[in-house]
Amino acid sequence: MIKFGTGGWRAIVGDEFIRTNIVKAAQGLSDMMKEEGVAERGIVIGYDKRFLSDKSSVWMAEVFAANGISVNYIDKVAPTPLIMYTVKTFGCNYGIAITASHNPADYNGIKVFTKGGKDADLPITEKLEGYIQELKDADIKRLSFEEGKERGVIRIVNPFNDYIDTIISMIDVESIRNRELRVLVDPMYGVSKAALQTVLTTARCEVDVINDKHDTSFGGRMPSPTKETLNKLSNMVYESHYDLGIGTDGDADRLGIIDERGTYVTPNQVMCLLYYYLLRYKKWEGPVVRNLATTHQLDRIAAAYGQESFEVPVGFKYISQKMQETGAIIGGESSGGLTIKGHIKGKDGIFAAALLVEMISVTGLKINEMLAAMEEEFGSFEMVERNLGLKEEKKEELVQRIFEVREMPEFPWAVDRVSDLDGLKIYFENGGWVVARFSGTEPLLRIFSEMETTEMADQAAEVFMAHFGIEV
Repeated sequence: MIKFGTGGWRAIVGDEFIRTNIVKAAQGLSDMMKEEGVAERGIVIGYDKRFLSDKSSVWMAEVFAANGISVNYIDKVAPTPLIMYTVKTFGCNYGIAITASHNPADYNGIKVFTKGGKDADLPITEKLEGYIQELKDADIKRLSFEEGKERGVIRIVNPFNDYIDTIISMIDVESIRNRELRVLVDPMYGVSKAALQTVLTTARCEVDVINDKHDTSFGGRMPSPTKETLNKLSNMVYESHYDLGIGTDGDADRLGIIDERGTYVTPNQVMCLLYYYLLRYKKWEGPVVRNLATTHQLDRIAAAYGQESFEVPVGFKYISQKMQETGAIIGGESSGGLTIKGHIKGKDGIFAAALLVEMISVTGLKINEMLAAMEEEFGSFEMVERNLGLKEEKKEELVQRIFEVREMPEFPWAVDRVSDLDGLKIYFENGGWVVARFSGTEPLLRIFSEMETTEMADQAAEVFMAHFGIEV
């Protein structure tokens, strides 16, 4: 069964991520596009560096071609935001990225994008699942890739320069040039090197790169830019006196930042810094959108500038949709993905990194200096996260107790309100909160807690886990 979660369909290679399912997904989307009357607008297909990504993209292209749907095929490894940008600029109603983003190396997957280059929303993915489930093997149409190219139904495209030029046009290149920054980039064996290097060197930064070879095992690490996985980047930034370290996940839609002291800057801090920068220094006006597992410090910043902060479920499609509804100028999540008004409607780690470099250059402040100034004005929160693998019987028990019965642990702080927007979120009167939800991309229960101190946040998570008998 192909099920699309918060970030597309992801499965273990050789288990569920196999050619039979991959071509079924392509045929299902082909049938849906024809039914919707948008097949003539074609589709964009791109892929990352994961094992089987290139072959899977070819298999899918062959199915679309056999169904008479023109394929705009990006024949080089491509960041997910570049693929989304291409869907937007080519005017296609649908696009596909073969990627499992930040999942472990034994996973791969399919992300589906819709008109404007945004993540497919729940009604679309549920509809697509229905089309796929109705298919039999005999329903799959195929046309060889080479024949598709000869007939002109598969067209090789290279949108790289247009994508780069668009990012460059949206940042203050002159201010960056005047700073002569030294930047160290860690693509984490993913696909961001060419794009980040081109943008930053165009702005006259001195750029060095580590971990950029093709390694489908991602160097034995999770391809997710966290404090733990960016340890090498952190050490090198500090020891070699770089102004900034930038890490991106496997498909370059998320980023992790290391400041000039070698200190990891959390995605929550990055999001707050950029929103603060847009409001105070660039004089933009507009709300912010965050998911329910992202810092509430954004709410304080918004309120100080007479703006609103909107909370949505986990999944960037919800952020994109709410930004469109409210005219928000920035939207993001605590896992490191964000986007800015006027760019694509999905996460873009490359553009976010470029904007952060602009922030450093325009303000003349180091990241830690700007963080200190911001936190002196708005205070600070500390967040902890627990990612818990569960046996199936325990998961069923928790689904019933947490999400159906809505059991409430006894906390040492007064509860303000409770939300079931996505999982179970408990808001405390002191401004802190704790949320538990099942991951939409991995078989995990995720618990997030944010409080004034790390100790309090840890305590909130531990009280929750102890009440439900959850062990690490």
